[in-house]
Amino acid sequence: MQNFKVTWLQDGTPMQSGVAYDKPSAEGRAARLEQEGGVSEVRVIEVKPGE
Repeated sequence: MQNFKVTWLQDGTPMQSGVAYDKPSAEGRAARLEQEGGVSEVRVIEVKPGE
């Protein structure tokens, strides 16, 4: 199984999801983050299991 995390900037501060998602869930989380104020540079990245 592939694992993904979401990274973004929150008012210029780098942030990363604390959990790993499957790809559809990560993309959904990224889409919700993009709607929040002060959020930019939202990315879905592949991670190894346990990262």
